[in-house]
Amino acid sequence: IIHSVGALTYQQAQAMIDQPDDPNDVQACAVKGLASLARKLRKRRLEAGALTLASPEVKFVLDSESLNPTDVQAYTLYEANAVVEEFMLFANVTVSKKILRHYPTLSVLRRHPSPNRSMFDTLISKARCRGFDIDIEDSKRLADSLDGAVLESDPFFNKLLRILSTRCMSPAQYFCSGEYKPSDWHHYGLAAPVYTHFTSPIRRYADVCVHRLLAAAIGVAPLPVHLSSKSYLHNLAANMNRRHRSAQLAGRDSVQLHTLLFFSGDGAKEEDAYVLDVDTAEGSEPSFSVLIPRYGIEGRVKLTEISPTDEGLVRIPEKHCMKYGGMAIQVFDRVKVKIWVKELEDFQRELMVDLLEPKFGKETTRKHTLPNKTGGSKPVKRSRVKRQSKK
Repeated sequence: IIHSVGALTYQQAQAMIDQPDDPNDVQACAVKGLASLARKLRKRRLEAGALTLASPEVKFVLDSESLNPTDVQAYTLYEANAVVEEFMLFANVTVSKKILRHYPTLSVLRRHPSPNRSMFDTLISKARCRGFDIDIEDSKRLADSLDGAVLESDPFFNKLLRILSTRCMSPAQYFCSGEYKPSDWHHYGLAAPVYTHFTSPIRRYADVCVHRLLAAAIGVAPLPVHLSSKSYLHNLAANMNRRHRSAQLAGRDSVQLHTLLFFSGDGAKEEDAYVLDVDTAEGSEPSFSVLIPRYGIEGRVKLTEISPTDEGLVRIPEKHCMKYGGMAIQVFDRVKVKIWVKELEDFQRELMVDLLEPKFGKETTRKHTLPNKTGGSKPVKRSRVKRQSKK
């Protein structure tokens, strides 16, 4: 029996977790107790091989009147978020087991296939550039590899690896338990033999179906007729997977739109960024992609002043690196970029990312001089060529 004594934001709950113990503060004691139990649940999950991954989630602050974005930043996670997550995962696993016992061929579950090694080849190669080996034999070994890949000189490096690891995996899928062997029900990322979505029926239809299955399993309500058909559940799961993918794409488009609006109204910004990928294909335009942690956004930097066929450009695919005039750009390097919006024709706009540091181009390799009247030489001032990229 749950007796609610308050509703808290994540920040309020985190403040209670962090404050000193006070036996007279009922709410704080309850939150601290939940946090302690959540740590034990999390420890047990991680020991079983569950992965701790990451994604660059973005939060926008909107103007109360115009609803235009006034700030954009990476979403901040607190321990309070992890407390809620642990109990949601625990509830989802528990409910999946319950409905399976009653409806072994009709349960709506969620599976996460193990990744193929080929999906991780590029990430494994990138990690080796920094002296780390990524083992993907199973989720436990992958988790241990990621935990050990830490650079003391750059704490963000580990998060970068986890972001890239997430992108190497197949998406999780809804399915009907009667269509797969039990060995295929496994959720790789959570290291769970069975898993479902139960905790968010107000925003996911899969959870509504699971609620109906659970209600029938515990005798609260009869099972709807349509949920008794495996062919119906097959089509239902396929549709939910399509809709989930569409929602993800719509979310990304929304982030891109609001990012353009923010930088259009607030002017150019200079920020630190991390190199995610370097284009080392022969004949391609010299470029690399970056992640900007401050805003949680990505962009591509094009080194337009360097010709793809320039003999001074050296590409090293196995090191995910390019060199020019004694300077190098390699995966995971930290660079400084300028973010701005370019106005195009027909009122179109495009987010641009220019490289500021390190200096990487022809101005780093040449000393332009002209002879003066006395036979010596004097420098010729050259304007720096702006490098632009399209996201």
